[in-house]
Amino acid sequence: MSASLPGLLKLVHQCAVALSVTGFTLRGAGALAGACWVRSRPARTLPHLIDSVLLLSALALAYTVGFTPANSPWLLAKLLALPVYIGLGVVALRPQSPPGLRLLAWLAALLVLAYIVSVAISKSPLGFLT
Repeated sequence: MSASLPGLLKLVHQCAVALSVTGFTLRGAGALAGACWVRSRPARTLPHLIDSVLLLSALALAYTVGFTPANSPWLLAKLLALPVYIGLGVVALRPQSPPGLRLLAWLAALLVLAYIVSVAISKSPLGFLT
């Protein structure tokens, strides 16, 4: 049985999403709890590898099926929310930030992440806000 290229790219993308979300959730919880493993090389390096696969699979999938921000408003919504998620994630995982701010940023990042996933599933720019 052969899979179509868009189907394969979608599967790779979805797996990368699952790994990225799980990793961010665990690293955020670990960082807030003061776990030493969060500062280990694998915990700092692996997310970059996973997120690179996530981004490359998203670009390849969008190109393959012809999605652009101009013809897919939901894609534009995801692209606009992505830097917000990244910024909040940076604050949440930065050890120099105050613990209360880190917790707030982590929770906000998870909320933005849930919005991004809901937009992808619903193909609506409003996502779970509908």
